Amino acid sequence: MSFTSPLFVTFTAYLLLMVGLGFAAWYRTRTFDDYILGGRSLNSYVTALAAGASDMSGWLMMGLPGALYLGGASEAWIAIGLVIGAWANWRFVAGPLRVYTERTSNALTLPDYFTHRFEDRSRLLRILSALVILVFFAIYCASGVVAGARLFESMFGMPYMQAMFWGAAVTIAYTFIGGFLAVSWTDTIQATLMIFALLLVPVFVLVGVGGPGEAMALVEQVDPTRLQWVGAGGVVAIVSAMAWGLGYCGQPHLLARFMAAESLDRIPRARRIGMTWMVLCLAGAMATGFFGIAWFARHPELAGAVNANPERVFISLADLLFNPWIAGVVLSAVLAAIMSTLAAQLLVCSSALTEDFYRGFLRPNASHAELVWFGRAMVLAVAALAIWIARDPGSRVLGLVAYAWAGFGSAFGPVVVLSLFWKRMTRNGALAGMLTGAIVVIAWKQTGSPVYEMIPGFIAATIAIVVVSLLDRAPSPAMQARHEEVRSLLRERGY
Repeated sequence: MSFTSPLFVTFTAYLLLMVGLGFAAWYRTRTFDDYILGGRSLNSYVTALAAGASDMSGWLMMGLPGALYLGGASEAWIAIGLVIGAWANWRFVAGPLRVYTERTSNALTLPDYFTHRFEDRSRLLRILSALVILVFFAIYCASGVVAGARLFESMFGMPYMQAMFWGAAVTIAYTFIGGFLAVSWTDTIQATLMIFALLLVPVFVLVGVGGPGEAMALVEQVDPTRLQWVGAGGVVAIVSAMAWGLGYCGQPHLLARFMAAESLDRIPRARRIGMTWMVLCLAGAMATGFFGIAWFARHPELAGAVNANPERVFISLADLLFNPWIAGVVLSAVLAAIMSTLAAQLLVCSSALTEDFYRGFLRPNASHAELVWFGRAMVLAVAALAIWIARDPGSRVLGLVAYAWAGFGSAFGPVVVLSLFWKRMTRNGALAGMLTGAIVVIAWKQTGSPVYEMIPGFIAATIAIVVVSLLDRAPSPAMQARHEEVRSLLRERGY
């Protein structure tokens, strides 16, 4: 591809803007608190769009459209489950977590919150939760690297390995430079770009095939089963797809956005903005994949790349439907989706290594400058591990995301929710739930069962927390008093 081509120019301008925001955030980053949570200074708009962009990774632009293109309407249950889960997370977890983390020694990370919430002087909770973050985020980060490689591979004709390094380079750069503020500011721009592209592409697809009625007829000609809401997997597949929604309350990169909100008052407005953005984006992604069946049925000579890898359906349609300048902007949205989530994940991993291992065990009196630079070094280390995991050209984005999502949802979700609402929960209960959730997800994945590993993992973790907590000694009076204080404040504020 020529260096003066519209696509190359558009991509380059976008990438330079992201790095520029990284340097702008550099000048606002003075302490480790700034680097990890932006000094808890995010307004409603940035909180909402940063959480949304961090959530909707490359799977939104590649994995979900690919699933709809391959399986039809029955794959839409994933999105329905996600909408329900995301709303519940905003409504019942965001506000309480924002208050509780501030009241527990101004906790900066989930392991930090668990440690202070349960007065864990042994630091076992800190170690275990940090290990869970590192294991599953290494897989999650790898999904972002794979998605970036697919994009650069498709657009610039690069070999997979070369595309993988180029796809990850800019994200690593601005996360390394600017930390949380850079990630949040760039997420806001990226979320705006994503919704623009996801609403534009399906409209042009429908126009290209002659409207919704003609599109449905073409889909039926290709395969009538793709119009059915219940696919070959039956009810088990629907329940497994909707179970994705359970995972929201355990995702560290999303919970960090709640923790960083400027105040509790910002949460309701952020919820309305975030949920509107999410519903529109999911609808656009599903429409692109589903009606893409009709478009490529009308143009079978152009369907070779998509039939070989359905996750390229959005990329191929954007490239074929628009002139090169518009295509460059639209395809930058794919890169935006990839970069936003990968950046958030790299930062959370860096936070866990820095706050929960380096400062927690090796250098408890380290200066803020030392912690910030160690955090930057850990961004590079985690990125290198993710690239190593993603080195297989046969990797699929949605499969990697599903595994990591289930791991976090099961290991952290029940612990987070019960810690916010149940006064009787104990440290040993939290340890049992976290360990049970992680082990069940890993073990269940090996069985090849059609039931999504999130379901048994989440249920088993919840039971473990309740049983062990009830068998354990009651929490200390100070712990129970703090819980009552937080709940009283939340009741006064309508939570």
